[in-house]
Amino acid sequence: MEKAKVFFTRTLTPEKVVEMYQAVGKSLGGKVAVKLHSGEKGNQNYIRPEFVAPMVKYVGGTVVECNTAYGGARNSTAKHLKLIKDHGWSEHFDFDLLDATGPDDVLDIPNGKVIKKNLVGKNMKNYDSMLVLSHFKGHPMGGYGGALKQLSIGCASSAGKSYIHSGGVTEDQRKVWSKTAEQDRFLEAMADAASSVVEFFKGEMVFINIMKNISVDCDCCAVAEDPCMKDIGILSSLDPVAIDQACIDLVYSATDDPGQKHFLKRVESRHGVHTIEAAAELGFGTREYELIEI
Repeated sequence: MEKAKVFFTRTLTPEKVVEMYQAVGKSLGGKVAVKLHSGEKGNQNYIRPEFVAPMVKYVGGTVVECNTAYGGARNSTAKHLKLIKDHGWSEHFDFDLLDATGPDDVLDIPNGKVIKKNLVGKNMKNYDSMLVLSHFKGHPMGGYGGALKQLSIGCASSAGKSYIHSGGVTEDQRKVWSKTAEQDRFLEAMADAASSVVEFFKGEMVFINIMKNISVDCDCCAVAEDPCMKDIGILSSLDPVAIDQACIDLVYSATDDPGQKHFLKRVESRHGVHTIEAAAELGFGTREYELIEI
């Protein structure tokens, strides 16, 4: 597989997000889904609507999200829709909660390492392409969160999230936390699920990772640690594996950042890079890339 192109800028502005999208040289067509994180109630680190507004408007996209599988303000349609309004998403953009109502759609994963199916909200089939706008940060279970996390547990329905976290044991969010998979199996299940979404859109995808507010905790945490690292920049690519690998490499190269070791402890203690390894082995991306600074 040829090296992927990953574009990088140290400038963090809403306008620069659009420039980074333009840099990859692909124009998403048809009805465009913009997958991002709506932010748990109480979380202080998630990317705000104002920062991505020019990007969403540029592609004429509909912001999409899915319900969660843990306690909080986003684990039911009614609560999640209220939070989406409270956080300003539905005021700024057209918004679609993909699994607001059932039944879920099932994406087959015949070559999956751990799971052979992925459950996604039935509204996903209404879209022709997807812009994956990821806030790169840590994650309590995955070690880090980037494009692959957005594609997997981010795009999965509530039942799908339970299925991934349990390594294919249960779709019931009431039971998942007593049946979570061994760590590497969970990470491989994430890679499996991500592969199915990439296959669903058949190349009609662009990935942007925003490296700001870099906490060890995810935007899914109501009580999250404050950012521990300095802001790094914005990356874009057509390859979800390469863009996550590039983000991890930028963290490792930030040796003068006093928060680097704390962040890497979260990543390494959860074996976070194994998601990238598994995704590369599945063949829907490569860890080999050319970093092109803009």
